Amino acid sequence: MKTRGLMMGLGLLVAVWGEPASARAATRPNVILIISDDQAWTDFGFMGHPATRTPSLDRLAEQGVLFPHGYVTAPLCRASLASIITGQYGHRTRICGNDAPNATADRAASQAFIRDVPTLPRLLGRAGYRTLQTGKLWEGSYANAGFSHGMTPEGERHGGPGLVIGREGMRPIYDFIEQGGDTPFFIWYAPFLPHEPHNPPERLLSKYTAPDRHPRLAAYWAMCEWLDETCGELVDYLRDKKLLDDTLIVFIVDNGWIQATDERPTRWGWFAPKSKRSPYEGGVRTPIVLHWPGRIKPGRHTFLASAIDLAPTILRACGIQPPSEMTGVNLLEVSTGESVDRQAVFGEVFGHDDVALGDPDRNVTHRWMRRGRWKLIVSQDGNEPVELYDLVADPTEDRNLATGHPQVVRDMVALLDAWWKPRTSKPTDK
Repeated sequence: MKTRGLMMGLGLLVAVWGEPASARAATRPNVILIISDDQAWTDFGFMGHPATRTPSLDRLAEQGVLFPHGYVTAPLCRASLASIITGQYGHRTRICGNDAPNATADRAASQAFIRDVPTLPRLLGRAGYRTLQTGKLWEGSYANAGFSHGMTPEGERHGGPGLVIGREGMRPIYDFIEQGGDTPFFIWYAPFLPHEPHNPPERLLSKYTAPDRHPRLAAYWAMCEWLDETCGELVDYLRDKKLLDDTLIVFIVDNGWIQATDERPTRWGWFAPKSKRSPYEGGVRTPIVLHWPGRIKPGRHTFLASAIDLAPTILRACGIQPPSEMTGVNLLEVSTGESVDRQAVFGEVFGHDDVALGDPDRNVTHRWMRRGRWKLIVSQDGNEPVELYDLVADPTEDRNLATGHPQVVRDMVALLDAWWKPRTSKPTDK
């Protein structure tokens, strides 16, 4: 793979959790954000999957902080990725569906919203970081989203040439690091893995092929291991370059996936219902991992974490005050046992295509929230029954308990309505 054409780029005081003030000035952590694409929250060795092999991610989870009850804000890639990079919900950024009502004519207007809100790479860049985009990105070019360097040029839909990262090697990332000298870096590694096409190398596929296993399931599991391999290669590189101890690695999945094994695609595609594009656990739950040797005490936390927590967590690790628009919590504080105010986690489901550009009220189909053991799902048009699930007793969300717990429903609907404050406007195009 040629890298020169892919590496299109423009050319503080940093406080770190757990360090005395005298040590902080010398600390400028690198950050790598790894985002899996279309993977079930269950499909990792560290989450207990009996077949999928993910040894590299298992080690990151074992040596770092694991939040097994993490949630994305939306079960569709663009809205989910936008919430990660902005630390805000889609109804606040107005980034909702994957495509605009007129996918071609309205694309530029749709991609202008990201310029109207603070983004993680933009804020890190202002603090002196070199920032690199690789893989999936729906917001036009890397520069449009605030990166100084990247693999996605202007005019692309969701990544363009950047989507080869991982599948065709990791060299663009290594070149970026090596060209930066001692300047701290932020890397967005969002490979098209294990996303379809499920075409893993034969050496991996052969591990999962079995007479009693559907070939599509075997291929999907092999893709999960392929993603893991690339993560292992990246960690090995950091270790060889003596950068691992100075690098905060964060891992999350953009949305869920349950492999369909029907002879024809379901009406949702080659994924099963109650997974991608749905408000159920199979669509919105994800493990979240933070790995920072010597800076984070390894542990497993039952705290309900959200994708909107990643941006403020990373910024604070780098000594940067998050803007007021970022309402997530600092997961590093949670990992130390500090009291963090959070009643619930919330989310929204948007259609694949926007109905009305910049109008979340019209684009949303469902809203949901989890508080403790309870999960509430409400359809926006009110034409579907309210759903309430006890995730402790019913983790697969098979028994709707809404009619039997009316007060729980009323209380949670009130919280959901108080949370839903959509911003409806055209971008200011700063």
